Order: sequence, then structure tokens, then C-alpha cells
Amino acid sequence: MNLILLFETDLIATDTAVIRDRRFQHISTVHKAETGQSLKVGMLNGKIGTGIVTELTEQAVTLQIDLTSEPPSPLPLTMLLALPRPKMLKRTLQTVTSMGVKELYLINAYRVDKSYWSSPVLHQDSIHEQLLLGLEQAGDTRLPRVHLRKRFKPFIEDELPAIAKHTRALVAHPYNAATCPGPDNTPTTLAIGPEGGFIPYEVEKLQQAGLQSIHIGQRILRVENAVPVLLSRLFPV
Repeated sequence: MNLILLFETDLIATDTAVIRDRRFQHISTVHKAETGQSLKVGMLNGKIGTGIVTELTEQAVTLQIDLTSEPPSPLPLTMLLALPRPKMLKRTLQTVTSMGVKELYLINAYRVDKSYWSSPVLHQDSIHEQLLLGLEQAGDTRLPRVHLRKRFKPFIEDELPAIAKHTRALVAHPYNAATCPGPDNTPTTLAIGPEGGFIPYEVEKLQQAGLQSIHIGQRILRVENAVPVLLSRLFPV
């Protein structure tokens, strides 16, 4: 946890927060905080700064907070991700959040198992938990927006053209594709398929919506590995 995320419900005054949950356990056992110690904190969807420990008990820690800095800049990216299997989804949600993605569409595809859509991982509270873990890792505060789209064709035909318009619109597909473009901060729409990739019909529909097929080399990567590789290739470090 590289940043202690604060919520409005933690505040007992404009400059004072009291924490009692897992964040308190982390402060106690990992930071081994003592009175007077300074911690890096940030308000969810707000600024980043310091929290000085003013009181520490067996149940809670009280922080005097001073928030002065803006969080890291988000990636100018809308990501379309074919729904991964639940275990991988948890890791991927944390990864995309820690790398600065703020708009994420989890979409259906032919090779997405129908059972994935019934997973408890897709419950709002579970998604929220993974996003918070990603923010804490990266030292960020801006919560991404996650959209679920269970029907491929209506989404691709009715929504995607407007999303992709005036962006660098790409689909990661290793066959009959151009080389991945170099790093640029231009607004980008990026589609990433499931394990096994998009089927030809899906690639064709994505191309009709304005997306260009790209590849990142001869090696075929798992989704959880392809995501950070693609983002590091497409955007400046």
C-alpha cells in the first residue's frame, strides 16, 4: 500500500481523519506507525498529501491531513477488455487501475465463457475493492469507471463508433495486423480480446467500427501480460 486512501466518511473534521478498517491494520503492522509519523495519504477522487499520526489506539489511528498535490495524470485511454476468467479479472482490474486507465469496458466475446458473467467478482463491491487496491499500489486517487457490456454486437455497432471517434482506435490482434505504434499521449481506444483472441467475425466488426488491428510481436501473451505490455508501448512512461 503506497498510498493510504481516505474517504469522506473517515473525516471527523476538515483536516482530521480516523481510520479503523484494514487500512488501520496496514498502518499498524506494515508501516508500524508511531505518533508524529508522516504517511502519504490521498482523498478518493481528490488530492494527495500527508497524514500525521496524532493518536494511535488498538482500534484506530487518527491523522491530521494536509492535501496539496494533484494525483498522477490519467492515461488518455478507453479500454475494451473481453471479460477474463474471474481469478485473472481481479489481477487485471488492479493492473489497469495502477497504470492509469480511467475508462474500462468489460465486453463479451465468443471465447468468453458464459459462466464468467455470473461470477461474484463482477459484483459492484468486488470490482470496487480491486480498483481501490490498484489505486493504493500506484499512489493514485481517481477511481476508474467500469462498464459491463454482455452483448457484443449491439455494443460494437451502437456504442463503439462514437467512443472510438477522433481517437487512435486499435484492436490487439496478432494476425494480419500492423506493428503496434509508438508511445504517444493522443486519445486512444484499445480493444483486447479473451484467451484465444477474438474470432474473425469479431475482428471484422471491430474494424468496421474504426479500429485498426495491431500486434506486439510473434509471441502470444496472456491477457494479464498483454495489458501492461500494450500500455507501456502505446504511452510514454
